[in-house]
Amino acid sequence: MVPRRHGTEQAAGAADTGGSAARAARTSAAAVRRGCAAVVRAAADRRAWRAGLRRLRPHYPRPGRRGPRRWVPSARQTLLVLCWVLLLLAGLIGYGYQRTRIPADLNAFATQQDNVYYWADGTEMARVGPVDRQSMPLDRIPSSVQWAVLAAENASFYSDSGISVKGIARAVTDMATGGDTQGGSTITQQYVKNVYLNQNQTLSRKLTEMFIAVKLDRKISKQEILDGYLNTSWFGRGAYGVQRAAKAYYGKDVSQLNASEGAFLATLLKGAGLYDPAVSPANHERAVQRWNWVLDRMVKIGRLPAAERATYTVFPEPKAPPRPAGLSGQTGYLVDTARAYVSAHSGISDAEFDRGGYQIYTTFERPRVDALSAAVTQQLGGLHPADRPADRDVRVGAASVGTDGRILALYGGPDYVTQGFDDANIGIVPVGTAFAPFVYAAGLRDGVLLTRDAPRAPITPDTVYDGDDKVAVQTPEGPYWSRDGKIVRTVNDGHHSWGRISLQKAVAFSVNGPVVQLGMDVGLDRVRRASIDAGLLPDSGFGPQTPDFSLGTATPSPIRMAGAYATFAADGTHTAPYSVLRITRDGERLPLQSPVVTHPFTPAVAADVNAALTTAPDRAGTAGTAPGNKSAWYVGYTHQVSTSVALFRIDPKTQQLEPLTGITGHRPHENTGSTYPAAIWNHYVAAAS
Repeated sequence: MVPRRHGTEQAAGAADTGGSAARAARTSAAAVRRGCAAVVRAAADRRAWRAGLRRLRPHYPRPGRRGPRRWVPSARQTLLVLCWVLLLLAGLIGYGYQRTRIPADLNAFATQQDNVYYWADGTEMARVGPVDRQSMPLDRIPSSVQWAVLAAENASFYSDSGISVKGIARAVTDMATGGDTQGGSTITQQYVKNVYLNQNQTLSRKLTEMFIAVKLDRKISKQEILDGYLNTSWFGRGAYGVQRAAKAYYGKDVSQLNASEGAFLATLLKGAGLYDPAVSPANHERAVQRWNWVLDRMVKIGRLPAAERATYTVFPEPKAPPRPAGLSGQTGYLVDTARAYVSAHSGISDAEFDRGGYQIYTTFERPRVDALSAAVTQQLGGLHPADRPADRDVRVGAASVGTDGRILALYGGPDYVTQGFDDANIGIVPVGTAFAPFVYAAGLRDGVLLTRDAPRAPITPDTVYDGDDKVAVQTPEGPYWSRDGKIVRTVNDGHHSWGRISLQKAVAFSVNGPVVQLGMDVGLDRVRRASIDAGLLPDSGFGPQTPDFSLGTATPSPIRMAGAYATFAADGTHTAPYSVLRITRDGERLPLQSPVVTHPFTPAVAADVNAALTTAPDRAGTAGTAPGNKSAWYVGYTHQVSTSVALFRIDPKTQQLEPLTGITGHRPHENTGSTYPAAIWNHYVAAAS
């Protein structure tokens, strides 16, 4: 029994072993089949993936095309590229948004400092500042003032998400094309820029501003944002925040402002330097136009009743800006000139500059400034306005400019605190016969045209002209006729006839006739160009190009006249006048544009002009009297320094020029105004040498 059972068990075990092997073989085959299928599927997937990529990938050059058509993308290819670009841009924006954090600290608003100005020798000249700021809760700012700002800057403020897609697209486009980036920001973005960022107009700063604005809009209320914006925005006159702006422009608390006054303050947010009416007549005109627009905009968005708007017909004139302490005497004029130069020739905005902390090293030399002021004061001491009406309202503007362009000294008025208007920068006083050197230089450089269609002929200092009084003015076609049908004739000072006279002598003795005729022969457009090349500004009030143009109808400032004469002293090289040597902040030197240097005249032309103006060894200059005796000048140079002095009268009521006839007690028919500028010039040069 046992052996049989054992055999049976062995047989069963063998059978089991054989079955297990079969099952294992079948399982193994199935695994192999599954593996092969997976490999096949993977290969198919890879082929499909590669095929998909091939379909998505633009093919260049395009198959089946010949010539230039091979490189022209199809509509599908263009769409695919656009989709890839949009996906990439979306990814970058999302990444940037996630990475951007709202800064924990505000920018430097809490640490403003004075701006410090220095003389050319490095000693301190003046301190201006600090910034004038005072916060005002939103519930104390009238809703009409709030809506004036919103109407002007961001009417959709309460409904937007903190950014303006259209505005950003416009700003990015402007930045990419080198245009102005202003005007693309919401109130929220402007607030972010004010308190968290800087004023630099760059793409990275603009994107950061956008991301923070969206996050801030989700974090705090619209009222909090508007409150912060109104209390941190710059309104000009050193005022940050609407409360200080109300004080600076209207002398009252912001809670007392009406919609009309609020509309004006809203106007300033577009650029206080362009819209403060006290700065210039052009500013005043812009301010009135913008003020009207803001009020009309408030009506349009339903925030000002039309009936109330109709009552605001007179522009709410702000009060005159106060004069800062410590700027008395000539200092204020110097500071204003240097600040204007910084504004025009550095990357520092007016708003940033008002926050302070800058060191401005000027070109002004204190001994020269003092000497010029003393010379003017000494000469004007001969006036007696209480006894002689003709001596009233007499003013002087003067400037010294080196041949290298440095503005060394200014005289802007008797005292900056009492007369803020700067007569060294004034641009309404005709230069008179002191314009003659530019006419002479134009002739020496460009030659003359005596006959129509003939070639231009050269002139020399010895070229002779008719110096008699009442000589008819000639053109290439014949006599010059006035609009009233009369031949125009020259008029010499005192009706003196000089006979035949060389051009050099005519310029030296200010003989009107030859100078007028030379201007006509050269061409008044070329004379104008030569004066601008020498250093006058293109907008120097040149007036119509009639024969008297050569007698100095232009109205350049004393600074520009001194700089233009310096061109002749520098052998024909002109360096644009400048008043700032360098700017620093926190010990770091900041970028400042270098003055433009040009070479409008050859050394030979400059030497001929110098010879005509030379009155003594190392001294060259000439007096000038404007038609109608409306002004008197003396402009000259010595020791590489050019100085101009202008004397004139302005009616304080009409702000119009009055004749100098009769000042200092001379007989009314005498034109003697030019004696004072020459005396001032001589006293100053003697003291400053």
